[in-house]
Amino acid sequence: MKVNSTFKLNLIMACTSLALTSMAQSAYAEEVTEVPEYTLLDSIKQGKPMTSFRLRYEAIDQDGFQVSPANTSKKLEDAKAFTLRSLIGWQTAPFHNFSFAAQITDVHAFTDDYNDRRDNLTDRGNSQYPNVVDPTYTDLNQLYVDWTGIKNTKLRLGRQQVNLDNVRFIGDIAFRQNMQVFDGISVLNKSIPNTEVFVAHFNKVRQINTQLRDGNIDIVNAKYRISPSESVTGYGYFIDVANLSQNNGNPVAVGTAAQGGNGLGASQDATKTATTDASSKTFGVRLDGVHKIDDNWKALYTAEYAKQDDYKGGNPLIDAHYYKVGGGAMFGAWSLRIDQEVLSSNNGKYAFQTPLGTNHLFQGWSDHFLATPRQGMEDTFVTLAGSIEKAKFYAEYHVFKSDEKFATLNSKQGDKYGTEFDASVAYPFTDKVLGKLEYAKFSEDDVYGSLTNAARKGDKEIIWATAMYTF
Repeated sequence: MKVNSTFKLNLIMACTSLALTSMAQSAYAEEVTEVPEYTLLDSIKQGKPMTSFRLRYEAIDQDGFQVSPANTSKKLEDAKAFTLRSLIGWQTAPFHNFSFAAQITDVHAFTDDYNDRRDNLTDRGNSQYPNVVDPTYTDLNQLYVDWTGIKNTKLRLGRQQVNLDNVRFIGDIAFRQNMQVFDGISVLNKSIPNTEVFVAHFNKVRQINTQLRDGNIDIVNAKYRISPSESVTGYGYFIDVANLSQNNGNPVAVGTAAQGGNGLGASQDATKTATTDASSKTFGVRLDGVHKIDDNWKALYTAEYAKQDDYKGGNPLIDAHYYKVGGGAMFGAWSLRIDQEVLSSNNGKYAFQTPLGTNHLFQGWSDHFLATPRQGMEDTFVTLAGSIEKAKFYAEYHVFKSDEKFATLNSKQGDKYGTEFDASVAYPFTDKVLGKLEYAKFSEDDVYGSLTNAARKGDKEIIWATAMYTF
C-alpha cells in the first residue's frame, strides 16, 4: 500500500511537534529541579554523627608508695577501673557556608578501685591506688561553628578537638575517657598547593582530669607535602596557661622551674614568680615520611628538632631542646623501625615539656613520664607493626635514660630510668564495632627518688580491654 505525500508530510510535522513539545517539557523540568531550595533542615538531615560508645576495663599492678591522708606511707593496691564513655553529637552539612556541631560527653564508672586524680590532682581519697585519670563526668565536649566562605579556608569557632602532626605537642589525648579540648578560634588554609597552614588562639583548655584552665595558647603550624606520604612541617607553640597539672599539685623547689603551665601548686601563693611560672614558647621543624621503593618495600623516616624557652614572664630556667631521629622499613603490611627521642634538661633544673600533647603515646604507655623529669629523657625504642587478615598488631620496646644524672638511693647518682614493653592487638568485628587488647610493662632500673616517694618510677604492669561502637 502506498502512502501519499500529504500523509507523509503530516506525519513528519506531527512527530516534530511532539519531539519539540517533549524537549520543552524536559527543559522546563530541568530548570525547575536544577536549583532546589536548600533549607537549614536539609543541612541537619544531611549532616554526620559524632557519636560513639567506648567500654574499657583497665587493671594496674604498680610497685611504689603513696602518702595517705594520715601522712603515713603505704604500698599501692592494685587498681581496677571499669568505665564507659558516651559521646553523642551531630555536625550539620554546610548551610550558606556555615556548619554547626554539638557533642556531649558522659563518663560513667562502674568501679571505684582507682585514683581518678580529678580534684586538681590533689584528692587523696583513693591515693592507695595507682592513677587512672578517667573521672566520672558529664559536659559539653565540643560545640563549634565552621565557616567556609573563603575558598580553601575553614574557620572554626568554639570548643574543639585539635590534633597536629603526630600529636606530640598538640593533641586531644583521645586514649583517655575524657579527652582534652580547646576553647577559641582556629583557621585552616590550603590555598597554597600541597600546603596546609593552621593557626589558632585558645583562651581555655579542658584537660583529661576535667579541669578547665584559663590562659592563652597561640598555635602556628605550616605543613608542606613533598608527596602524599611525606611532609616537612614548621611550627610555633606559645603557652601561657594557669597550672597544667604537670606538678601534681606539689610546690616547686627553690632553684628549679615548674614543669608545664604556670605551675602553681596547691600550697603556693597564686602569684607568678620566677620559680612557679612555666609559660613557654616552642619553635620546631619536623620531616616525616613513608617513601615507596617498589611495590613491596617502603622506607620510613623521621627527623625533628625543637627549642623551648621562657615566654610571657616564664622562668628563665626554661631553656631546653627536643629532637627525634629514626627510621625503618615496611614490607607489605609489616613495618620495623628504631627511633631515639630526647627531651633535654637544663642542668637538672628544668626539662623540655609537652603539656598539651597526647603524652600517653610517648615514653611508653605506662604513663610514668607524662611530665618529663627535670633530669630530662633519652628514649631509644624499637617499633613493630603489622596485620594478619583484619587483626592489627603493634609492639614497642623502650630503653629510658636521663639527660642529666639523678639522685638515687644511698646518695648515689644514676641515669637509667628503666625499660618498657608495650603491645596491642585490635580487631574490627564489624565496620562499627572494634575490640582492642593492650598491655604495658615498665621495669625499673635505678630508683628515682626514695622508696616512699611518689616520684619513684616503680615497676608497673597494665592491661586494657576495650570495646568501641561508632555510629
